[in-house]
Amino acid sequence: MMKLEWKTKTCKELLLEYQPAPNKGRKLHFAGVGERDVYNITAPFWNEGELYIAGRVEERNSEESEIIFFTCQNAVWTPKLDLPKFQLQDPFITRINGEWVFGGVHLYFDSEASRTIIGWKTVLYRGANLHELVHAATGPWNMKDIRLSELSDGRIGIFSRPFGIEGTRAVIGFSILDSFEDLSETAIIKAPLFRDQFLKDEWGGANEIHLLKNGFLGVLGHISYTDEAGLLHYHAMSFVLNPLTREKSPVKIIATRSDFPDGPAKRPDLVDVIFSGGLVREANNRAVLYVGASDAEAHYLDIADPFSEYETIA
Repeated sequence: MMKLEWKTKTCKELLLEYQPAPNKGRKLHFAGVGERDVYNITAPFWNEGELYIAGRVEERNSEESEIIFFTCQNAVWTPKLDLPKFQLQDPFITRINGEWVFGGVHLYFDSEASRTIIGWKTVLYRGANLHELVHAATGPWNMKDIRLSELSDGRIGIFSRPFGIEGTRAVIGFSILDSFEDLSETAIIKAPLFRDQFLKDEWGGANEIHLLKNGFLGVLGHISYTDEAGLLHYHAMSFVLNPLTREKSPVKIIATRSDFPDGPAKRPDLVDVIFSGGLVREANNRAVLYVGASDAEAHYLDIADPFSEYETIA
């Protein structure tokens, strides 16, 4: 069993421990979407013999997004025109019991005229293939970063991220369901919380889950705070969870905005923001991290695999 002495550290303390990657990340290039930006992407994934990425696509001055599935030719990602598009933000995708489980964030507006955002919900779809995704569940009001993972015993692990619990900004919850059919808004709300991962003025969430060889869960996520000037700081982080005992490794930062090329930002307060999209684990304890950058671009970065050191623990 994983036995670790847990200590909550501030985001600034974690940054002091962080060793930047020796090489800068690289920008992904997209076409076929006009002047719109593509960001907050998934990691590339194989579907029907072809490599895909799902990305958030929107105008620079708007929050009204659609998720588009892209395929790559000659290092340029273009829309897969025969696949559905979704009026959602921040896509995520995984495989559970031989099906795709796909989701994103649906925004709610106060009126057609002002289009002021009043809230959001995470929406999940499932299907044997990407052509036949059907609605599977809708999460609680104002909860992003709901993520699912198949466990080694066939059950389903579910991560939540509620706001405002006991004065916190947002924390991560986790519970186990016997099957996908048990997934509901109530089940998500009732997921027990990890109350010791973030300080009350900081927050984080899970973005992608990896089932490790020993049955542990490698969690790719983000840790965030707002500084005195109102600027947001989002960094890519990871930790490992034993789903049976709820023991977890410390949060560690695995990438920051400065690891990637300079580029535009959607707003001035988003200059120091990366949003963890996905991780492709490779040989020799390496991995490729895919992120959205400053809510305007998509990048990738070669890093040390953050999960391999925990994969041999029994």
